[in-house]
Amino acid sequence: MLAFTFTLWAAAVQAQGVALGGVMGSKALLVIDGQAYTVPVGGTIKGVTLVQLGDNQADVRRDKLVTRLHLGGAPVSLEAVASRAAQKREIVLPASPGGHFMAPGAINGKPVQFMVDTGATYIALGLEEAQRIGLDLSRGETGMTQTANGPVKVTLVTLSSVRIGGIELANVRAVVLPQALPFVLLGNSYLSRFAMRRDTDVMRLELRH
Repeated sequence: MLAFTFTLWAAAVQAQGVALGGVMGSKALLVIDGQAYTVPVGGTIKGVTLVQLGDNQADVRRDKLVTRLHLGGAPVSLEAVASRAAQKREIVLPASPGGHFMAPGAINGKPVQFMVDTGATYIALGLEEAQRIGLDLSRGETGMTQTANGPVKVTLVTLSSVRIGGIELANVRAVVLPQALPFVLLGNSYLSRFAMRRDTDVMRLELRH
């Protein structure tokens, strides 16, 4: 068994990419570009973070893309995985420490911070944020919405573009609220264009054809 394990590990060392060479309690033996490292859950080495660990598998993350490795499996090129994800037009969002799914992005070319809100009908942002990114509210439609503090007057607008990662969508409906919001809520006017699935602490959004 020791010789067999060493043979697998030696083969992984000679190849480029990332491989799972062993599991030691809450630590994994990761072979990254031919070098072996002992990494605890939550630890990062050479840009690769060990997200979670099972008996014979490990989830690692690089640049917000989560990949599953199997014990004894061939090394995985994370660059190739990222390329395939881009070709599939997929957004991968890891959960924040608070359990929310956050994403930097842009509205009409201006940078914003999104927080996924599957219960929101539209993308929602506060008035100050709308003014900061230069939205023309004079062309919007006036409406009412119900909040925890009662009904409030809002403005419905159409965003020329919304971009997250490498995916940019045009003509996305949004609502502007009079009060400030800590983040731009990413609602279903954007999310409905994707097939969504959640795998533990990772949300995947794959653009519908």
